[in-house]
Amino acid sequence: MISKRIGVIESIVDQSEGLDDIRVNINGDIQRAYNYPKMTGTVNIGDEVVLNTTAVELSLGTGGYHFVIANLNSLESNLTQGGHIMKLRYTPFQVKVDSVEEQESVYHEKIEGFKNLNNMPVVVGTLHSMLTSFVASYKKNNPNKKLVYIMTDGAALPIYLSKNVDTLKSKGLIDNTITIGNAFGGDYECINIYTALITAKEILKADCVFISMGPGIAGTGTKYGFTGIEQGPILDAVKKLGGNPIAIPRISFSDKRDRHTGISHHSITVFKDIVNVEVNIPITNYECDKLDKIQSQIKTNKLDKKHNIIFIDNKNTKEDLDYYGLKVRSMGRNYEQDKEFFEAASTAAYYLMEVCDDSRRNDY
Repeated sequence: MISKRIGVIESIVDQSEGLDDIRVNINGDIQRAYNYPKMTGTVNIGDEVVLNTTAVELSLGTGGYHFVIANLNSLESNLTQGGHIMKLRYTPFQVKVDSVEEQESVYHEKIEGFKNLNNMPVVVGTLHSMLTSFVASYKKNNPNKKLVYIMTDGAALPIYLSKNVDTLKSKGLIDNTITIGNAFGGDYECINIYTALITAKEILKADCVFISMGPGIAGTGTKYGFTGIEQGPILDAVKKLGGNPIAIPRISFSDKRDRHTGISHHSITVFKDIVNVEVNIPITNYECDKLDKIQSQIKTNKLDKKHNIIFIDNKNTKEDLDYYGLKVRSMGRNYEQDKEFFEAASTAAYYLMEVCDDSRRNDY
């Protein structure tokens, strides 16, 4: 199930607290690999490392890198103090985290005393690439409001893999991160989406929460066989806890696959068959032919009978991204190649201002 090779580190291209981008020599072939120093320790040029090469050998597009399993020249221990909750449980890579819920946590009583989210807006996406354009539009118009990102375990498990999160945090655009399930590495660790939402509200005092998986998504081309289906249960959880659930639809007119044209079949499946509560679905007022396609999909699947669908004028996405010097890419496509996809996430931020924020409603 795991393909392993031994390589020698030839160069270290980039290093951060959570991720090393390295080049390794495997039998004379120089290849890219990642090392998580908090899991497998520090690495140096010339070190001999054991690599998980499975994804590359399968020619996977998402996650198609080698990962360091162990540094044979430095089998060090990195056990930290505190915390008793394990993630990646019962695997050779199980890691210990200090979860906010556990009894020894200083936050335990706040989790126990939670009552209600009090209509806190929670925006739920499906792809990690939705994060940047939402954050850019939200923070440009709400620079003093606190934004918390919750990363699920639907794709990458270490938050360190996300260059998006690293960039957005360094620019002060994401105030805090929470990782849930078997995802780990956030500023705060939680066992599930319910306690993560409570943490965002009670401990971090968030004005808004954005939720999505990390980099990567598993899909099979079948109706239910994709990890983005988690959007449904997450929206249910938001409503259950008294929050304001806002769903970002996956929209594209650049994807070559018919099932992802207009509103993706992923989003239609979630909105029609998976989510159990009424949610708010902001949709950009696109060009007429594209808007006709989307409205037809909405009517055909009776999404307007089940949910609150709001059409929003938004021509500011690129300006918001450029304001912070941010670049976006999804499925190999940049903003110019798939602008409707990125506008969908940005439009959720404008929905919050136009519809949810009474003090700003007249400004747009």
